[in-house]
Amino acid sequence: MNAVNNVIVAGGGITGLAAACLLAEAGVAVDVLEARRTSDAVGSGISLQGNALRMLDRVGVWDQVRSAASVFDGLVLRAPDDAGTELFRVDTHRAGGVEYPAAAGMYRPDLARILRERADELGVHVHEGQKVVSVEQGEDDVIVTTASGTLFEADFLIGADGLRSTVRSLLGIEAEPEMLDFGVWRAFVPLISGVTCTELIYGGAAYYSGYSPTGPDTMYAYIVDDYEDRSELSADQMLEKMRELAAQYHGPWDEILGHLTDASRVNYTRMSFFTLPGQWHRGRIALLGDAAHTCPPTLAQGAAQGLEDAVVLAELLTSRSVIDDGMWDEFYARRLPRATAVVESSLQIAEWRRTPGKDRESAELMTTVSELLSQPL
Repeated sequence: MNAVNNVIVAGGGITGLAAACLLAEAGVAVDVLEARRTSDAVGSGISLQGNALRMLDRVGVWDQVRSAASVFDGLVLRAPDDAGTELFRVDTHRAGGVEYPAAAGMYRPDLARILRERADELGVHVHEGQKVVSVEQGEDDVIVTTASGTLFEADFLIGADGLRSTVRSLLGIEAEPEMLDFGVWRAFVPLISGVTCTELIYGGAAYYSGYSPTGPDTMYAYIVDDYEDRSELSADQMLEKMRELAAQYHGPWDEILGHLTDASRVNYTRMSFFTLPGQWHRGRIALLGDAAHTCPPTLAQGAAQGLEDAVVLAELLTSRSVIDDGMWDEFYARRLPRATAVVESSLQIAEWRRTPGKDRESAELMTTVSELLSQPL
């Protein structure tokens, strides 16, 4: 018997839809409340490490992801010289186990579409344009009100509504994410011939740059430098700023630069991190994914950690008959050490990028975290 019969999920992103699919597959009625549209996936490409692929298999979408993505086991490191000289090429650790590749790159809206199709297939009720404005919980239920005045009632509420979580705020939790002094330029471009896996260049015009295939014909490229407030710049001016940086890198970057012509394909964000102090739940409300913890993209674990949250919580809610302290003790035992290690290690690697000569330490820490994440949840 499930501990819950019906659940509300606030947030129709990766974590929210994954949780909804897992619960629905176990016979739970699920309503997803998304303030925008699930097709409004921001960003360009997304890197998914092996542990994320293993979780997506649990959700039931691995075959679709594999078909839409570019999967690979390798990593290439290049020099920040005039030729973009290849320094070495290595096979990376398969954190998801031997049955999954080490990583996959894909167009983020494609992943959003795949998860939404799976949710629809399982009978999840997705309500778009429904922003949560009020949350009340009793001993046995939770009532959610949206901006349209619609009321939803369920046994449990999952707040998977991102870094600036409304649910977290409505719970009276005042903790806010901390912004880092790193800015990330990203662009979605055609795949450059010869690029078959993630490639990185440390140093040079910025702290580091890289690119990763996202499918048979596409890739996304990124550059990390010091953050500046560029809110007053036009889209064309932002494009030109990224082109100026990209022009100082070489190798495949020479071809990438030729494709940096569409301002709508350029995205600039500031790195941040957040770890919710104490427990991630209050009564019958739990915060998952970025609403509870987020980290810089140095380990490409943001989506993976949200997926792990969703898998563990859905498993517990559908394998136990009651929501009690024992359930939460198991949830935190399985999730807190992993999520904390990812956030702390991502921050450390980001800081090491400021200091030349820390490549060995970064590689060793990445391997340590990958080995941790390969352990069963």
